[in-house]
Amino acid sequence: MAEANSKEEYVVGVDLGGTKILAGVFDSSLECIGTTKVSTKAQRGVEVVTERIARCVQDAIDEADLSLNLVVGVGVGAPGAVDFEAGTVIFAPNLEGWKDVPLKKQLEKHLGVPVFVENDANIAVLGVHVAELKSKPKNLVGIFVGTGIGGGLIINGEPYSGFNHTAGEIGHMVIDVNGPKCGCGNKGCFEAVASRTAIFQRIKAGVKNGEKTLLTDMLGDGLEDLRSGDLRKAIRRGDKFVSKVIEETAEYIGIGVANLVNILGPDVVVLGGGVMEALADEMMSLIIKTAKEHAMPGTIKGVEIIASKLGDSAGITGGAVLAKRQTKPKG
Repeated sequence: MAEANSKEEYVVGVDLGGTKILAGVFDSSLECIGTTKVSTKAQRGVEVVTERIARCVQDAIDEADLSLNLVVGVGVGAPGAVDFEAGTVIFAPNLEGWKDVPLKKQLEKHLGVPVFVENDANIAVLGVHVAELKSKPKNLVGIFVGTGIGGGLIINGEPYSGFNHTAGEIGHMVIDVNGPKCGCGNKGCFEAVASRTAIFQRIKAGVKNGEKTLLTDMLGDGLEDLRSGDLRKAIRRGDKFVSKVIEETAEYIGIGVANLVNILGPDVVVLGGGVMEALADEMMSLIIKTAKEHAMPGTIKGVEIIASKLGDSAGITGGAVLAKRQTKPKG
């Protein structure tokens, strides 16, 4: 447990997702010393979710045996389009009713410390770039597969958010024009075919159509409490149907990687998020094979395609990096 060293300044990173909120407290060397996770309860509305974020931050600080007055800043990764300067969530497709939400202002009111809000995938790629890859790749593409699919870009060593601060929304590049409808209103977006939500929908639809899977033995016919880890267990026990769904998903991700390599020419493509954390061993070789098959000859030569070792902690780590950068040490 960390001792409350009064000279030490701490930051908190928050990953706000469609299904869960994760908060982590980090010391000045970006060592995580306490985390807390709560469910998002997005259906209860913006105000409740904001209160839950604030409570999650306070619980994480408590978990680290610290008090709020030792925290110099909080960095929050929010899903969807974010105006960083204003600290506003412009639109979050996976959070009900989230349009023009002044999240920075609301959280600062709750917590009384500076809060910085950025797109969750931009923050996750920042965490991977700085903490895991030691800022080495000059050009990096991050793909984060969770409830949805987020993307983050590092161009010439710096986070890139583009003209309207919305660059990197790779979850909404169209992979299959005749594909399923996405939360954003389009059809066949990357996240509509390859996110955890898409995987679960395909599995549940298959079960309704009579497909046999070990998951129904494990969880019952409704598959109510299905988790990414259950898919791994089923595959390792020889479940052919789940294996097929995960292979299809890996191919979709591989096509997405190939498109991004063709367009951006990065040194490294890093894959993260809860789905990759649970299923990297099952998916990575097929993702790489498919990406190589679909990329233009020459564009993918020497490009590293890797799974992040930070796993689901990339978001909170990036939030901590952001808060640390925005609140330079006092004095």
